[in-house]
Amino acid sequence: MKRFTNILLVCDEGSLHDALIERAVWLAKANGARITLVDVMESAPGELASLFGSFSGAGAQDVEHEVIEFRSARLADIAGPIKAEGIQTAEVVLQGNPFIEIIRKVLRDEHDLVMKGAAGASEGRSLFFASTDMHVLRKCPCPVWIMKNSPDRRNARILAAVDPDPANEQKVGLNTLVMELATSLTEIDESELHIMNTWRLEEEAALRNSAFAKVPKARIDKLVDEQEQKCQQNLSQLLFRYPDRSGKHEVHLEKGAAREIIPEFAEQNKVDLIVMGTVGRTGVSGLIIGNTAEAILNQVECSVLAVKPPGFETPVKLH
Repeated sequence: MKRFTNILLVCDEGSLHDALIERAVWLAKANGARITLVDVMESAPGELASLFGSFSGAGAQDVEHEVIEFRSARLADIAGPIKAEGIQTAEVVLQGNPFIEIIRKVLRDEHDLVMKGAAGASEGRSLFFASTDMHVLRKCPCPVWIMKNSPDRRNARILAAVDPDPANEQKVGLNTLVMELATSLTEIDESELHIMNTWRLEEEAALRNSAFAKVPKARIDKLVDEQEQKCQQNLSQLLFRYPDRSGKHEVHLEKGAAREIIPEFAEQNKVDLIVMGTVGRTGVSGLIIGNTAEAILNQVECSVLAVKPPGFETPVKLH
């Protein structure tokens, strides 16, 4: 499946690493995509010139120009081997708030994937997720791949986190994107694919323990069974569209809170990549990341490919 054709590769010094570049090149070759390398100076245009207004020797404007040229040369060095692979490549240095300028670049040039190393990953630190990473995940309209450094360039185990509900248009769109991306990456990487749907009966604990509710245990048990059967049916309906041709798919219908089960499963099973939706509620334009999704992201130590539902509108504007 050739989904990504216009990749934005964030090459800030705090998150860039070899695994990220190799994965971007791999995706570009598999999809016939072009890559734009971007670095963001946190100073706004003219800010450095103002800061160095009394700088002796070279003019203040020259100082800002030299800094931009230095960053541009660094991007060109990174781009050289990518271009040698026959991939159409461009480089650009932006100025301003990093996550805002990254998203504005996506909007201006219609990028369909943002790739970024997790902050600190290049030094082996675990800073998942730093402020810029989380802002991009929350507000970027296209899929965002935040990658941890790894000696293995291949994803051996991919986890697709789904929440099927045929009556919810937003969830239908999210689950479709998650499954399309997860199955495509699994096929190309020859990975194991774990498909997980967590479920629970809302307020089951309160129903069982409240002295005021007085709901018979048999009735609660029946409600739990019905909820599980409904979730199983919805999951089977979703998976019918994605047959397991490799024999490497494992399906997990787990009772409990997603924010607890998914991070624990990812850690215990050494998952390399989680593919998941990141908006949990409807009705608000530019809605930030859902509470459950954010709780999961703040716990996991693997790479994440996060998608938004069709029609998502970022709160970041071009002007």
